[in-house]
Amino acid sequence: MVRVAIAGAAGRMGRSLVEAVAKSAAAIEVSVATVEPDDPCLGVDAGLLAQGVGNGVATICNLQHAIADFDVLIDFTAPAATLQHLLLCQQHQKAMVIGTTGFTESQRRLIDEAGGSIAIMFAPNMSIGVNLCFKLLEQAARVLGDDVDIEISEAHHRYKKDAPSGTALKMGEIIAKTLGRDLHEVAVYGREGISAERDPKTIGFATVRAGDIVGDHTVTFAGLGERVEITHRASSRMTFASGAVRAACWIANRENGVYSMQDVLGLQDLTDL
Repeated sequence: MVRVAIAGAAGRMGRSLVEAVAKSAAAIEVSVATVEPDDPCLGVDAGLLAQGVGNGVATICNLQHAIADFDVLIDFTAPAATLQHLLLCQQHQKAMVIGTTGFTESQRRLIDEAGGSIAIMFAPNMSIGVNLCFKLLEQAARVLGDDVDIEISEAHHRYKKDAPSGTALKMGEIIAKTLGRDLHEVAVYGREGISAERDPKTIGFATVRAGDIVGDHTVTFAGLGERVEITHRASSRMTFASGAVRAACWIANRENGVYSMQDVLGLQDLTDL
């Protein structure tokens, strides 16, 4: 039985994660659930918060106090909190599934370095469909090459703080790497006013934040006379939560290192689709 801790169990994603574990057919259970110290849900049964059915796990505010009670931490919180949890997991040899987005380059390096001492599954999006799209984007970029203009658009709910989304940036990174470009040099984040003709080497990003949109992503490869669009739309957070549960089961007995959802799904072994 894999024992998981859910960070931020009272949040939108945290509740979905608790519910996804409860519904999973795998040998996995929620053994620890954390919330902020001032959260009114402190001390409340995590199962009741998630789906109205108690699981006997009362929320706590200090993960350190329950370090012996879990094998894998699933964290979809915020960069600062995730890095604190990362340090704790390193100290006590606990595996992690990280779905938090908005990390800086230096923060991402800390995660990479932590992979030397614990097993980490780190992905901006744990949806099976999105990760299949990552592979399709690699294939599309390889086939269409430099003959098309590339634009990435994404839409999320009004509460999402980072932009572009981690998924959109990952899409850009995959495409840029396939084409031999540096995303930092070719990315264009929004356009306004009168500008010069579009540089064909650039990769554009457009962002929408509105209502309760769970997550939409579209990559457009536009040539002269035709265009190819690869789109993924998520209608429920359970899509991401179920992927995270699958990742937690997978990472529990892995050797130290930083893995991706592509590893979990076996997509790294697919050279052609």
